[in-house]
Amino acid sequence: MSDQHPGNTWNTLYRLGAVAAGIAVVLYAAALVMVTVTATPPTEGGAATLEYVHAHRTAYIIMQVLWVAPSLLLMVVFLALAVAVRGTGKSYAAVAGMIAVSSWAISMAWPTTGGGSPAMVLLSDHYATATTAAERAPYVAGAELLIALNDVPAVIGVLQTLGLLLISLVMLRGVFSKPLAWFGAVTGSIGIVSELFRPVLGPAYAVYGLLLFFWLAWVALALWRLARTAAD
Repeated sequence: MSDQHPGNTWNTLYRLGAVAAGIAVVLYAAALVMVTVTATPPTEGGAATLEYVHAHRTAYIIMQVLWVAPSLLLMVVFLALAVAVRGTGKSYAAVAGMIAVSSWAISMAWPTTGGGSPAMVLLSDHYATATTAAERAPYVAGAELLIALNDVPAVIGVLQTLGLLLISLVMLRGVFSKPLAWFGAVTGSIGIVSELFRPVLGPAYAVYGLLLFFWLAWVALALWRLARTAAD
């Protein structure tokens, strides 16, 4: 069977990609609910942030897990997409897939999540046990650094959105619907701009997040249908 019409050898990967995309949607939805129902964290100030994290420790940890876990799932999603479109051009699919998959893999090692940092929990624990201003100073400085990293444009974020844009452009000539491919291309383009200008966008950055949310839901359905079609 030709690469243009992927055989059932890849059915399991397509199904895994569909399930991964679906779970990522659920996790992102849960994170949005957590943001809505939990107390609003401070927007600045290392000491205030550490005190907030210590006071809402369990909720903060859950929030960080909900922001980090999708990175692993999206690695599977983009790998499945790259394989699915390889028939339209193996080189383009390989480059787009490599950028997309590696960017989400690297993001798991990045110290911030866009909604905080797992390291903030450890800093808050040490801050709470410190008894003097001098002892607390290093932990406050560490928190300030994490806050700054969380707000500045990250190369990883730009690569993630670039990978989304590239894989969507390859999807225009593949086995997926053109509306899905165009929606992904628009989402990736808006994502690149959003990541580059994140410090000045403020709440408007959420537009990219919502677009990614709906794109993932659409991709989950598309990959599941592709797996069923390839099996026939």
